[in-house]
Amino acid sequence: MRKRHPKRGKEDTRKLSAKDLQKNVLLLFQKDPKRRLNPKQIAKKLNIDNNKDSVLHACQELVKLGYIIELEDFKYKLRGSSGALLGQDRKVLNGIMDMTRSGAGYVTVEGQKDDIFVAAKNMNTALHGDKVKIKAWVPRGRNRPEGEVLEVLERAREHFVGTIWIHPRYAVVVTDPPSSLEILVDPAKIMNAVDEDRVVVKIESWTGGQYRQPIGVLTYVLGKAGSHDIEMKGILINNGFNLEFPPEVIKESEELGTEIPEVEIAIRRDMRQTPTFTIDPENARDFDDALSFLYLPNGNLEVGVHIADVTHYVHENTALDKEALARSTSVYLVDRVCPMLPEKLSNELCSLRPHEDKLTFSAVFTFDKDEKIVERWFGKTVIHSNRRFSYEEAQEVLDTVEGDFANELKVLNKIAHKLRKERFKKGAINFESEEVRFRLDDAGVPIEVFTKERKDAHMLIEDFMLLANREVATYVSEKGTKEGAEIPFVYRVHDEPNLDKVEELARFARQMGVEMNVATPKDIARSFNKLAQLAEENEALSILGPIAIRTMAKAEYSSDNIGHYGLAFDFYSHFTSPIRRYSDVLAHRILFQNLKATHRVNKEKLEEMCQHVSKQERRAADAERESIKYKQVEFMSKHLGEVFPGFISGIGDRGIFVELRGNRCEGMVSFETMNEPFEIDPGRLRIRGVYSKKEFTMGQEIQVRIVSTNLQRRQIEMFWEEV
Repeated sequence: MRKRHPKRGKEDTRKLSAKDLQKNVLLLFQKDPKRRLNPKQIAKKLNIDNNKDSVLHACQELVKLGYIIELEDFKYKLRGSSGALLGQDRKVLNGIMDMTRSGAGYVTVEGQKDDIFVAAKNMNTALHGDKVKIKAWVPRGRNRPEGEVLEVLERAREHFVGTIWIHPRYAVVVTDPPSSLEILVDPAKIMNAVDEDRVVVKIESWTGGQYRQPIGVLTYVLGKAGSHDIEMKGILINNGFNLEFPPEVIKESEELGTEIPEVEIAIRRDMRQTPTFTIDPENARDFDDALSFLYLPNGNLEVGVHIADVTHYVHENTALDKEALARSTSVYLVDRVCPMLPEKLSNELCSLRPHEDKLTFSAVFTFDKDEKIVERWFGKTVIHSNRRFSYEEAQEVLDTVEGDFANELKVLNKIAHKLRKERFKKGAINFESEEVRFRLDDAGVPIEVFTKERKDAHMLIEDFMLLANREVATYVSEKGTKEGAEIPFVYRVHDEPNLDKVEELARFARQMGVEMNVATPKDIARSFNKLAQLAEENEALSILGPIAIRTMAKAEYSSDNIGHYGLAFDFYSHFTSPIRRYSDVLAHRILFQNLKATHRVNKEKLEEMCQHVSKQERRAADAERESIKYKQVEFMSKHLGEVFPGFISGIGDRGIFVELRGNRCEGMVSFETMNEPFEIDPGRLRIRGVYSKKEFTMGQEIQVRIVSTNLQRRQIEMFWEEV
């Protein structure tokens, strides 16, 4: 977010994203290799609005990458001849491997503009998603950097799902894409697997030679392909999540007492007499947040945001804690949950079930008669929830103003609307999108696919959770500032969007009749919100929403705070869901240690945990998307031959992608099935018939017939029904 300089015009300065800041800092040093500068001097030279801390972080990252070196007095200079990111001199870099079906791969290195190609012969056992150390260079006469894997620093996962093929002298497991490995298995150690069974295999070693082949051992036999239960389990395992908890973790959880000792209640703020309730999805079993409502004698209103006190039960370095960190998140597939914590904790001890005393960590806010926050308090509490609402039940109370807590919900909803309005006024982006939901039969087969509209009951809870998350992060940061030394904390950060991608989106939107102002980050935010409003009026424009999101940086966890662009918050953390997010467990521990004293954890170790949690979050999101796609294909397999309305959602080399109205299932119409050849617009925004010259554009409404489905490939084939 830009700030107007008191002596200079608004457009004279700029705020760079983290990646762009690194590039500009490096270019500054490259222009004068002898220059020695500190972060404040760098910001002045670059004429940017980034604060000193963000410039310092950029310098530290460039030091890690080997481009600059740190001197005394926080000054930096270019390292030797490291003027170019890559040249013909070979450099050693660390990055993440993106493996292709051919066996080759591309390594993404932070701060490096181009991905580095690694030929199959140079993979050195590296697999998709692995963190690797590579030797990289740009061959003479070429522009594309190439590399060789020197070492696998960290495996993305140990277990793989695949299909076993059993031969007389050996067995081989062919794993699912994107790795598509052939893992050798001793036929005498295949458990009870039979040919073509779906199995789980763990790599234990590799053969010798240039093209090394993995050798593994079966750990689980899933059974014959085709069962949706097997496919859901496969999705979890392929994304690195274990189906079961280790015995020592279960043992630890079962030994936890279910009664709350009186001595524990005595050292907490007792809020059991304060009216309290939860609002969650109908099928939820882990309730990790509750709201309380109390008018004070002076007329002010006290609202408590109460969060399950997971850290009371999960202590550092225990088996429970180590497993929770390893998982880092619960994974919510369409028909099941793979929890971060064992059931006794997630659904019993920590869950804020109604009519039970529960231990919580609370953020309590006092609002005056104008609904302004005049006081905040953080601390350990004990509560007693009086009512458990589903979102639908709470919405009915809001709509009718009748039922349990009718007045309380009405007042809280009014405050939530005000909080939301203030957030958007400051530049927050409306990320709302229709959520795909399923109605399943008793066998888990989808019988209906629909989109769920978010109403006030959903947003009421969200707004108060955002408030608590923001205020917790603000408290810790401000305390460190007052004491003159940072208190390392887990921030939820979100960088500014990639300007090149945003400009490309603006060109695309313009061709669909929508003008976007992308001059500044605030203008971009306003334009994104405008797109969301227009999509409500014209469903064809809803395709712009996902494209807009792809221009955005991914929100992640970091001990270095750069603010949250999408929410327009300078400070933001995750505090409100410790049953399902390990980031919140970390936030609870650090906040509690800093309420009555000052405690600074090791920032380097904290940052490592932040990166791990972010990685697990991305894996969970991938698994959730895969399960939705699987269930959509499974649903459409019951509708072969039927015609549905939809709109063009993408244009590929082989055909057009069509998203169906109402259920958001997406499939492809192959160019081969169309009545004439088509030319593809360079920007992939439209196609044009070679003979008829008819044009069809992104977002255009069409009718399609469902021709076939492929559950294994998660594909729906369609035929264009021209009217």
